[in-house]
Amino acid sequence: MNGRVEGKRVLITGAARGMGRSHAVRLAQEGADLILIDICTSLPEVEYPLSTQDDLAETARLVGELGQRAVTHVVDVRDAEALAAAVAAGVTELGGLDASVANAGVLTAGTWDTTTSAQWRTVVDVNLIGTWNTCAAALPHLVERGGSLINISSAAGVKGSPLHTPYTASKHGVVGMSKALANELAAVNVRVNTVHPTGVETGMQPASLHSLLREKRPDLGPIFQNALPIVMAEAIDISNAVLFLVSDEARYVTGLEFKVDAGVTIR
Repeated sequence: MNGRVEGKRVLITGAARGMGRSHAVRLAQEGADLILIDICTSLPEVEYPLSTQDDLAETARLVGELGQRAVTHVVDVRDAEALAAAVAAGVTELGGLDASVANAGVLTAGTWDTTTSAQWRTVVDVNLIGTWNTCAAALPHLVERGGSLINISSAAGVKGSPLHTPYTASKHGVVGMSKALANELAAVNVRVNTVHPTGVETGMQPASLHSLLREKRPDLGPIFQNALPIVMAEAIDISNAVLFLVSDEARYVTGLEFKVDAGVTIR
């Protein structure tokens, strides 16, 4: 029995762990081959550790165990030229590209008066410019035959989530960029959609955000509470949305803000 994305070739950034690894495994389970990109080093403005090369190798191993091909490259999504070169090399090895998942992202925490310009630059450059760079690297391989761009935003890309303003701004930016691209690329049958998770149990958890909510601004806690009775979603919940948007089941879906948010954005 063929998988839902049998034979498709998919680019994933931030693929070494967390949601990126989950997307890779879920797509491989349904028959996709993958180009896996990650920075594999930590950043000074981000308080939690980022992935390692061993993490990226483990994602590739898990894909291989499922009988699918995985091409890995250690690349910073802020480096447009290096990213484009890595994607082109992966496309050559796999024989084409059908979809891209711009998943790489970082999160900092702080009140308005403690957030630094360096934090702003890092978050916007990774989350927004990095997503643009991912789309720009993928599109030359998609415009001749169509395909799917999936840009991971956040519940914070829909509502005014406080105490991580650069993150919220960057994720809103991803939505605007994606809608503009959806209009521009519809004529060449390239679909562009955003996915909006609630909190997910991954390594992207700055301890300072929890401290701020607990000790300094408990009044803001309700903004982060889901409508459904869970604290956090699981990565697989987001990966199932990504799978749908990669698949031909979503062939007429474009410009969608796909919320997998346990109702946090309706609160």
